[in-house]
Amino acid sequence: MVKTATFAVVHFSVAFGVAYLLTGSLAVSSALALVEPMVNTVAYFFHEKAWNFWNARQLSPAVARSARTPLRTFPA
Repeated sequence: MVKTATFAVVHFSVAFGVAYLLTGSLAVSSALALVEPMVNTVAYFFHEKAWNFWNARQLSPAVARSARTPLRTFPA
């Protein structure tokens, strides 16, 4: 968890630094540093969905069907 937290700090810092160098505005840089990771998180979700769909198409039909079926972690 510490690694995740420190990476988040690095990510926000880089986003802020790049935005500040490009705009020279603290307000714009702060907004971009907060919004960009949120947008990236949503983009990553859809990227994973597309990646899984593509991989399932590369497999045999039976394996592809099972790849689309979520695994249960608790008894029904």
